[in-house]
Amino acid sequence: MAMNGMTFELDTPHGRMLAGIAQFERDLLSERVKSGLAAARARGKKLGQQLGQRPKSDKLAPKVLQAIEEGRSYRWIARDLGISKNTVLEIMKRQRENL
Repeated sequence: MAMNGMTFELDTPHGRMLAGIAQFERDLLSERVKSGLAAARARGKKLGQQLGQRPKSDKLAPKVLQAIEEGRSYRWIARDLGISKNTVLEIMKRQRENL
């Protein structure tokens, strides 16, 4: 097991003690995160990405549609706008559904 470049033997008393302390720290961190998430839920906060939230792709949709009308390929559009090709495909899919 290595910590910041240091190694220690787990079969020695010293090594087992350090491993136990490391595990204790991991457990404390996990407990704090779970507690924070539970507190946020109790306050009514919705966690994670919400359905329908696409701020970047919604903002870039007009540019994507304009580039498609100009005959540009999905790959070129994605590269020029700094988004993935799949995002371009999703924008086009939403556009077709709205027609």
